[in-house]
Amino acid sequence: MSICHVYRVFTSALRGGHKHVTGLRAGLAVLLAMALVGCASGVSVVETWEGNPQAAASAATLKTPGEIRVTRVNGRDMTNFLMQDLALDYALLPGENQVVFVYKTIWAKTGVVSNGESKVHVIESQPQVVRFEAEAGETYHFEFPKPDSRQEAERMMPEFSAAIVSSSGQTVASSTDWTAADQAMASRTPIPGSPSDGTVGSSGSALDQLKAIWKTASDEEKKTFLRWAFE
Repeated sequence: MSICHVYRVFTSALRGGHKHVTGLRAGLAVLLAMALVGCASGVSVVETWEGNPQAAASAATLKTPGEIRVTRVNGRDMTNFLMQDLALDYALLPGENQVVFVYKTIWAKTGVVSNGESKVHVIESQPQVVRFEAEAGETYHFEFPKPDSRQEAERMMPEFSAAIVSSSGQTVASSTDWTAADQAMASRTPIPGSPSDGTVGSSGSALDQLKAIWKTASDEEKKTFLRWAFE
């Protein structure tokens, strides 16, 4: 069901009279919600690479809950979806991966709320980065403390860290704060065995690796790195 179809049904019903406008509006809200859910359900796995690498056939999966918003994977910006608190699965190429994310919880305010004031408290962590070796076909998920109150969530934020856990229950990595140096040095999606694609391999000098990373960096990443280098 498309949004356009929902709109046509709604306007057609309105032409027949205004007696049940309130009911129609409520019905439209339900239909729109159904359409959005249908759109969201179509997004099963988000690919984190560009092009068609051969390793994509054996990609790993990183499952993310609504509290985790992934912003970058291997230096590549992730798409901003219509519903930010949507649980998504991310496909990762086998090998070393770098995932940048933010943890966010929302708590309803108690008492009277002034006009124009938000009715909720938003508790958000600093950007976090986690690096781990993804195995072909494996499924990973985030694990992190679940606060019982807004106050507890606020106390968690300065030391917040999430773990990446495999399907067998093994913790493979834990997140740390994402720094400017991390941003500047973030490489593109790794494709093992393809030095010409701009990724960094295990061979070569540090200078060669820096040159390879520099070629794949965005203008903003280059500016951030230069600011960090000359501090």
